[in-house]
Amino acid sequence: MKFVKPEVFSNNFTCPNCGVLSKQDWWSSKWNGVRDSSHRREYEPIRVGKCHNCNENTLWIKDKMHYPENGNAPFPNPEMPESVRKLYLEATSIHSKSSRGAAALLRLAIQVLCKELGEDGKNINKDIGELVKKGLPEIVQQSLDIVRVTGNDAVHPGQIDTDNPETVGQLFDLVNIIVEYMIALPKKVSGIYNGLPSNKIDGISNRDS
Repeated sequence: MKFVKPEVFSNNFTCPNCGVLSKQDWWSSKWNGVRDSSHRREYEPIRVGKCHNCNENTLWIKDKMHYPENGNAPFPNPEMPESVRKLYLEATSIHSKSSRGAAALLRLAIQVLCKELGEDGKNINKDIGELVKKGLPEIVQQSLDIVRVTGNDAVHPGQIDTDNPETVGQLFDLVNIIVEYMIALPKKVSGIYNGLPSNKIDGISNRDS
């Protein structure tokens, strides 16, 4: 399902609590706690959205979400290895506070992913090159290099604005795309292929040999 980024007072977005694209109800309050659901809500600094699917809340101060912490990033791909998932979730938890830090963590996440894919895991640039030699699709190579280069700039500032949440926010999508192409899709296709009759698989093997 497509990820719709949460925005204050939006009628629908992907709930950061349950991961479902759902309708949101809103109320707002002044600092003194006076609640207001009228047309004047844009002047109230504290805003709360309530998800129709899970009934959990998002908490905002003006236009910035403060709860839950992972609200500005899509959920990790279900097939993401646990070692990569931990780094991904850590990046989501600091994204709204430090986009630069999130970019650096996502770079580390794909370095760990390269190791999960059988590479050395010490030099990410070399690992990507080795994966390309093994037939890595160009779209995955480009996704890996985008996260690598942007993450490098987060640690050694260069020409990429890694303080921009929008710039870094795109990296979460790319990490999920990499996992989809390299792990989830092959697993899905393999399961379907292995379900073919054995004589058909033998025929395919003979053809290709």
